[in-house]
Amino acid sequence: MNETGTTTPKLFDADNHYWETSDAFIRHRDPKFADRGVQVKEVDGVPRYLVDGQRTEWLPGPADVHPRPLPGAFLDYFQGGTSRDVFLSGFTEQPADHPDWYERESRLKVMDGQGLEATWLFPSQGVVIEPLLHTDIEAAIECYRAFNRWLDEQWGFAYQDRIFAAPFITMCDPDETVRELRWCLDQGARVVNIRHGAAVTRSGNRSPADPMFDHFWGLAAEAGVVVATHDGSDETYTPVNDLMASVWGEAHLAGIAPGDTNHLGQSSTFSGLMKHRTVHDFAYVLVAHRLFERFPKLKVAYIENGCAWVPSLLLALDYLGHGEAFRTSPRDQFIEHCWVAPFVEEDVRDLSRHLPVERILFGSDWPHGEGFPTPRDFLANVADFTPAERQRIMYDNARELTFPR
Repeated sequence: MNETGTTTPKLFDADNHYWETSDAFIRHRDPKFADRGVQVKEVDGVPRYLVDGQRTEWLPGPADVHPRPLPGAFLDYFQGGTSRDVFLSGFTEQPADHPDWYERESRLKVMDGQGLEATWLFPSQGVVIEPLLHTDIEAAIECYRAFNRWLDEQWGFAYQDRIFAAPFITMCDPDETVRELRWCLDQGARVVNIRHGAAVTRSGNRSPADPMFDHFWGLAAEAGVVVATHDGSDETYTPVNDLMASVWGEAHLAGIAPGDTNHLGQSSTFSGLMKHRTVHDFAYVLVAHRLFERFPKLKVAYIENGCAWVPSLLLALDYLGHGEAFRTSPRDQFIEHCWVAPFVEEDVRDLSRHLPVERILFGSDWPHGEGFPTPRDFLANVADFTPAERQRIMYDNARELTFPR
């Protein structure tokens, strides 16, 4: 019971994070890839990430040697209450002071104090690196193969049935995708992470629902594993942004050359137009390309992508259903197979007008600066729901996905 005399729901957080250690991408890397893909090298005396020997300005280096923000440090900024200067000044915490950001035993103790029974655990830097590797498909595959071995060793895919770290699977090669998923399942993975956006393959961009990936989706459906897509950098609409910047003169004003990956992930005037476009279109093509008709047991979760895109997606799916014959309504297919975790600053009640509470996930984004200071703070977002609805959003939905009947 809490101070108001009401029962506090159990908590299963569908969006927790770790900060990667310096060797996350290289501890298990094949030595022949030492000069390809992600490298960690000293630059001016400080370990930094390089990709194919080039620095990436917006991804400075490993988090265990670079200061990080306190949980919730940027929440006011993302709610529109503070300036960007406050945001930029928030990177102050020394890694050594927060072992729970880097290793599982310390995290379990913190979870006990937070009243958190279990959590899905996602990368911090791993979710934004893949687009930088698409010029070298073999290096991209090896990077995430090695990363997943580090992740299993460092955190575990189902540690004590409380910490469920999500391995990251790149869809650059259909056969390798299946091979990696099978390995992850053998290690006990309950949720896996793929990039939202077009699959970048040797033969060009493909829909993630292209039949060339059916062995991957079929294995995921058969195993009952959740396929989650978590927000991260994406180059799907880079040509559109470049075109808009060229038309309106922004590229000249900003001094950014078209396709400059050093600035991938940084905001521009037109990035706001694309904020939810990639995840919206990703969700659309999974339905439009009949993925759920081919795999009726498949479960997909949208993590830290917010929920503002859901109403327009459902309308688009209604239009789709008017023009083509589907076994069931495209809108209903999305609702049946997909779960959505809203941003911490969004209106959960408004989302419930479009999705049933059985499809809404609680995600705090802890310990990131743009999330809540503590996961339990999310309870304020569901205060006007019934106790049973709160329990479903805060606990039941994620638990049932993780431990299917």
